[in-house]
Amino acid sequence: MNKTKNKFRIESDSMGKVKIPKNAMYGPQTQRAIDNFKISNLVMPKDFIISLLDLKIAAAKANLKLKLIEKKKTDAIVRSAEYLIKNFDQKNFPIDIFQTGSGTSTNMNVNEVIANTSKKVFKIKIHPNDDVNMSQSSNDVIPSAINHSAYKNLIIKLIPALEDLSKEINSKSKKVKNIVKTGRTHLMDAMPITFDQELSSWKSQVDNNLSSLKSCLSRINKLPIGGTAVGTGINAHNLFSKEFIKAINKNSKIKYTEKSNKFEGLSSQDDIVLLSSHLKTIAVSMIKISNDLRWMNSGPSSGISDITLKSLQPGSSIMPGKVNPVIPEAAIMSCSQVIGNDTTITLCGQSGNFQLNVTLPVIAYNILESIDLISNTAQALGKKAISSFVINKKNIESSLNSNPILVTALNRIIGYEKGADIAKKAYKLGMPIIDVALQETDLTESELKKILDPLELTKGGIK
Repeated sequence: MNKTKNKFRIESDSMGKVKIPKNAMYGPQTQRAIDNFKISNLVMPKDFIISLLDLKIAAAKANLKLKLIEKKKTDAIVRSAEYLIKNFDQKNFPIDIFQTGSGTSTNMNVNEVIANTSKKVFKIKIHPNDDVNMSQSSNDVIPSAINHSAYKNLIIKLIPALEDLSKEINSKSKKVKNIVKTGRTHLMDAMPITFDQELSSWKSQVDNNLSSLKSCLSRINKLPIGGTAVGTGINAHNLFSKEFIKAINKNSKIKYTEKSNKFEGLSSQDDIVLLSSHLKTIAVSMIKISNDLRWMNSGPSSGISDITLKSLQPGSSIMPGKVNPVIPEAAIMSCSQVIGNDTTITLCGQSGNFQLNVTLPVIAYNILESIDLISNTAQALGKKAISSFVINKKNIESSLNSNPILVTALNRIIGYEKGADIAKKAYKLGMPIIDVALQETDLTESELKKILDPLELTKGGIK
């Protein structure tokens, strides 16, 4: 009994006494959330918690500026939050993401850990509600933390990763310039294109997605802080938002602005829904690129085999020597997860009932996971697949030479119907199109070689 008793301490909140592990840095409200929400093994991401700590620092400085809190307490909050960021320990933040929809449990978790850190590390007593949460409500803090964490990760992780992917594709394009291959539509042989033309499509997808992504930054950098409980700003100084924005901009080196309509900022997650839709589009683009790589790599003896991806690991536990396109496959899975996350965020975005969205923690979790997944996937695709694949020149030349679709270039001279007859004969006999055309038309070999030159055919127009 004594041993068990020594492992716990008793604390009280507005609902009464709570038994808490003796060495835990959190308090009673956190413990109640731990006891109540045994839903998953998922907890709020580190980046989100750090963003919340950033917000607590800015709030304390704003309150000091407005002479609402003593300097001693402000310093304690700031030092404690900075200490927790520097010495981050996930054990301090154990609450399940499936919790109260406002994220109140996580907000109070952070408030309590800051207060206990101040008491134990810096020997200054502060109150988690009265001091750490001064001028705030979970209802404006959590949406602000979602935007802050998402914006930081966009700037630090995702945008640079996509820019790097675009550069990798562009660099590879230069190396494979004017190498002609069989184009394919419906997975069937079509007119020839060059490898750099094919890669230019990928680069354009990435660049267009980057442009769209950047366009929504101006919405994500608006914080609804100061709206407090329902958007009216109850219990917050009328200049709190302004001072808060100044403080967090100085601390984070990011230019945030105040959300003009805080009622919308609390009740809606439209900005994050928009961001998620852009992430979904990027995921779709990456799946397309990944599937192109898989198909072009297929074989080596019975597939398309236009390219060979770099061998990274054994591909089979039973078939010796088999090597699989592991990076594109991993990319497809991660991007599929992003598409699923978007569905979750979309459904959760609908749950803005009157003055508050009540699905904030899961929105936060999913948007940050999507940003991480796409960032890491872009890096993997660029550095471990696109930059290192090798072109199988013999295979692509063989495919080109036996491609009856080249007859398309003769349409203007011999007509579609005659061209179809030549293509069918070439298919049936397994002959190069130029040999059949020599038999079936009055064109000379030199004329046919000129008209059917694969590289020239990639340039389009009328010859």
